[in-house]
Amino acid sequence: MRFKGIKIGVALTGSHCTIDEILPKIQELVDEGAEVYPIISYAVDTLDTRFGTAQKWKDALKKITGREPINTISGAEPVGPKQLVDIIVIAPCTGNTMSKLANGITDTPVLMAAKAHLRNLKPVVIAISTNDGLGMNAKNLGLLINTKNVYMVPFGQDNPAGKPNSLKSKMDLILDTLEYALQGKQIQPVLVQTT
Repeated sequence: MRFKGIKIGVALTGSHCTIDEILPKIQELVDEGAEVYPIISYAVDTLDTRFGTAQKWKDALKKITGREPINTISGAEPVGPKQLVDIIVIAPCTGNTMSKLANGITDTPVLMAAKAHLRNLKPVVIAISTNDGLGMNAKNLGLLINTKNVYMVPFGQDNPAGKPNSLKSKMDLILDTLEYALQGKQIQPVLVQTT
């Protein structure tokens, strides 16, 4: 029960192909004693894709956590003033969300929750899943790696031959990364082989 009594915001963004991989990690957090508060981007809240419907994801999150996902900016804003959670993990974190977070843009529930949480000097963990992490988004990744209270789930190229700019975190390291981040430490190594 390594997360007993810990309140964790789990924020999902629109890397729909990765969400199925994240749901078991959320269940593990609950099994480890965490109180989990799901937060979803507009893409997760509204888009039906070949990987699943928006309703499927929302139903799964409610079943695992016992809570309705936070899906509006106004719903996410109290995360800061009410100190709703001890730590937030954005998993999966798309390149779009990563770039906006790095540049202070808060136009989704996930970004509002992260901004509101960071203002309290509390940890935000990022588990990236993006096709342009070594392309247009490399500069944003660099900014976030050097941002106080932001921690990275170890990541690497997930398909160097087919998608050389694509980066993905090792989602099986989410819980370990959270444990380190709660102590103010970045789990190492950050760069790993993912294929």
